[in-house]
Amino acid sequence: MNIQLTNTLTRRKEPFEPADPGRVTMYVCGPTVYNFAHIGNARPPVVFDVLFRLLRHVYGESAVIYARNYTDIDDKIIAASIARGVAIDAITRDVERQYDADMAALNVLTPTRRPRATENVPAMVRVIEQLIAKGVAYVVPSGVYFSVAADADYGKLSGRAQDELKAGARVEGEDDKRHPSDFALWKTAKPGEPSWAAPFGAGRPGWHIECSAMIEEELGSPIDIHGGGVDLIFPHHENEIAQSESAHGHALARVWMHNGFLTMDREKMSKSIGNIITPRELLEQGWQGETIRWALLSAHYRAPLDWSDDLLRQAQASLDRLYGALLRLKDTPAAEAAAPAAFVAALADDLNTPAAIAELSALATAANIAKKPAELARAKAELLAAAKLFGVLQDDPERWFRASFGEDAAAIDALVAERVAARAAKDYATSDRLRDELAARGVEVMDSASGSTWRRKG
Repeated sequence: MNIQLTNTLTRRKEPFEPADPGRVTMYVCGPTVYNFAHIGNARPPVVFDVLFRLLRHVYGESAVIYARNYTDIDDKIIAASIARGVAIDAITRDVERQYDADMAALNVLTPTRRPRATENVPAMVRVIEQLIAKGVAYVVPSGVYFSVAADADYGKLSGRAQDELKAGARVEGEDDKRHPSDFALWKTAKPGEPSWAAPFGAGRPGWHIECSAMIEEELGSPIDIHGGGVDLIFPHHENEIAQSESAHGHALARVWMHNGFLTMDREKMSKSIGNIITPRELLEQGWQGETIRWALLSAHYRAPLDWSDDLLRQAQASLDRLYGALLRLKDTPAAEAAAPAAFVAALADDLNTPAAIAELSALATAANIAKKPAELARAKAELLAAAKLFGVLQDDPERWFRASFGEDAAAIDALVAERVAARAAKDYATSDRLRDELAARGVEVMDSASGSTWRRKG
């Protein structure tokens, strides 16, 4: 299978060729665990979960090592600790647990490795020592800084020329750095803040050095794929490249991938703006995890995606159709079948999830029109195999439709049971009346030799 991926570094789509097909490595920047993730934060883990599944499908489950970190020490976490009067690790562990629960609800597979920044500080210190020894980093009273001017290639990921760089503009406490674009590798300890001992003075790591060190510790470099949101291209990933390549003398990653922004009313979601909604809130509103996942995958990962209730309703309708096909085949044993080649090819074409969704729809159509037992069994197996690769249709169809109706499901069950009894008594007038009442509630009843089932009306 020829996988094609768009490489942000080269600005083109190119064949993916891991250095070692028996050990495919991927790193995706994870959450800063100071507050619960909003739905925009969920797009990268869902997108790269599909890539993780595809890589495992092509190279074998044991061949793919996927690391996604937790940033559990930084300025925002310290500020949250002070504002709430709560210990830092109490905040970070609680947010970690909620993040993991939210991702599980969205059918995101657990990454192979989940390093915490605080558990890798010695590795960060070692990288900083290398950078100081090579003359590309310097020590001043406020901490240790990377000298951007010492890296002739700086800006190659983002395409920004050095004289255009603004991201490192001076901030409070950094008055002694040599150039505004230089960035912090290490911040000198301040009263009341956590700190670690280091040869260049007690303090704590800067954000960028954390990922560079964790990649080296968990996967070694160069890795095959480094991913994250488009907002991380500059300065975070640019700085990762600069410090890692300066320290080790080789590329940090072969392929750089970035997903587009999630917007709400065409404006980027941001905690600072306040235009956010969390996966937890959506789940509490009654939206199912697979519906949220489908909505996040409904646009190509590199394109922006505008979040709305209409998007969720469209995702719900699409999944209802697929689950409806499975419900029709509930008594059909699935045959042995792999995900169809056309579906896998869609994902292999730079994670073209809209094309993959079209293939899933075609598989549902095939399942709905199949007649012969062998055709039914194969259609069911192919739909399930493709859906597993996409991370959907993991629920029981009947439970899926019940869950989508929430508290009304029990009342619908009672009406369906009443209708079954009316049919058994040959009271067809009552049976027809109950069918009409159920239809008015948006419910379709399906009768078969094994009984009656119901689903949302398409």
